[in-house]
Order: sequence, then C-alpha cells, then structure tokens
Amino acid sequence: MGNELILQAGRRTVAMETAAVAALEARIDDSFYQACELILACQGRVIVSGMGKSGHIGRKIAATLASTGTPSFFVHPGEASHGDLGMITRQDLVITISNSGTSAEVLTLLPLLKRLGIPMISMTGKPDSPLAQSADVNLDIAVDTEACPLNLAPTSSTTVTLVMGDALAVALLEARGFTAEDFAFSHPGGALGRQLLLKVEDVMHAGDELPQVTPDTLLSQALLEMTSKGFGMTTVVGTEGELVGVFTDGDLRRVIDQKVELDKATLEQVMSRRPKTVSAETLAAEALRIMEDNKITALVVEDPEHHPVGLLHMHDILRAGVI
Repeated sequence: MGNELILQAGRRTVAMETAAVAALEARIDDSFYQACELILACQGRVIVSGMGKSGHIGRKIAATLASTGTPSFFVHPGEASHGDLGMITRQDLVITISNSGTSAEVLTLLPLLKRLGIPMISMTGKPDSPLAQSADVNLDIAVDTEACPLNLAPTSSTTVTLVMGDALAVALLEARGFTAEDFAFSHPGGALGRQLLLKVEDVMHAGDELPQVTPDTLLSQALLEMTSKGFGMTTVVGTEGELVGVFTDGDLRRVIDQKVELDKATLEQVMSRRPKTVSAETLAAEALRIMEDNKITALVVEDPEHHPVGLLHMHDILRAGVI
C-alpha cells in the first residue's frame, strides 16, 4: 500500500467522522433537553454502562460528568449481573450505551432497573431497538456508515457517542452554574487546581524563617540576617511590629554604588519604604502575577494590621507547580 493510499485512508476517516458529528447537531432536541432534566433531578449518581467499545466511551463520559459537577461512575454490565448492581441505588440514574440497542449484557439489567424504578437514558443508533424502547429518554447516536471500510469496526459511531456525552456534560455544567473554582476542587492535582486553590499561606515562610530587623539595625547586621535566612531580603518593622520597609539584594547594590559606609549605615537610611505586599489569603497565582509585573522575586505577607506574617519567594510558587 503506497504512501498516497495511506494518506487518503486517513483523510477519508477524518472526513467521514466529521460529517457524522456534524449530523449530530440536529439531534440536540427535546429528547436531549429531557435527558438533561432527568439528570438534574437525580438525587444520587449517574451510572454509565455499556459493553465493548461503547463501554470504553462510557467510561470517558462518566469521568467527564464527574469532573464537571455531575457525580458519576461507570459500571460494567457484565460485572453488574454478578454483584456490581449493588453499586446502584434507587436515587441513581442510569445511562446505557449500545449502538445496536441489543447488547445482551445491557438488556439483562433492564428488569431490575425497572423494578427499582431507576430512570434510564439510552444512547443508541436505533430508536426502535429494545434498549431505546425501554428507556425513559433515548438519545439518537446513529451514523450512516462507520469509517471502517468494512463498516464493522466502531469508529464514526463511537466518536458520535463521545460527542453526545460531551454535549450532555457541558449543558449540565452550564445549567448548574459550575465555575472554574468548582472544577479546581475536582482537579486538585492539576495545574488549574493549583492555580485556583493554592493560597499564599499554603507555601509562604513564617515564624522563625521570616527575616526581620528594625530601622535602627546596622546595615552590616541586617546583611547577616539576610544571609542566615537565605531569601535575599529582610523585612523592617517598627516599634509595634508593623511593616515599615524592606531591604533587598537590589538595595544593597544601590547603596554600594552610592558608596554608603556599610558598617555605619542603619536600615532607616537605606531601606525601601513601600514594599509590595500580599495577604495570606491571596491566591498564589495572583502573587506570582504581582511579582512578574513588578519584576521582583519575593513578597512580604502581612496581616490586616500591616504586621509581616510571612515571606513568599517565587521559587516557592514554582516548586508548588502553580505554573
């Protein structure tokens, strides 16, 4: 098989599946609305089930629903008949997937679901199939032909099923008013979760780690404090512990250029008086933005009374994986 034939096969597959997905748009209709209403009214979880390739797609649909505000998980229909039906309660709702609508393992579940009064949404390619006829709502996932040249391997049909599942998840997400912060709570290990959940107080240095001197401290002594704490800066506090300034490595270069006597100068003479600060409740991602905007590498964390309570270095944010 030549290179051109291989490329043609790939392009033909993309074109056929694109056309199948495009045809799906017209089926986002009253049935789709009813399915969303059933799911929104569900007091339990959404259970997704399907055999073979439909099962693989079902796992992804369940995962997408769960991460976008609809509690959901996948149950294998074969395992369900051997004990896993105990995972389904009367408060739940079931989404069954079968392109033919005749998968024996899925049909086996129907009598018990009916007996328990559990609502069921089916996704089938044949609205007159046993599965579709037994469902409270059927979502039409029919395709004219599979991308497979033998019209056998599930290709276009599984793509259409996946897109229908995504359409459900997004519609439900918007109906629930699901926010980026809600998404972060279900993705605490991801970059988005860290950006939206991690606060300055979670990564800042506090207590004995915080470098601190007073305005009358000699510059030479302040340098020792900076060196011992290792942040390239120190806070300067007043008589009541309030933040009155900072002294940084950058300030040190400035005073050296000005030929200030290092063994005689006090922090009062050389400190920067308007340092950038954040509160402990500030998101770490916002603190990083402040650092980048002001071309600095550290921020003082202060409480509402302007007392320094911590120090945040850019390296702390990078280690936390915020970006």
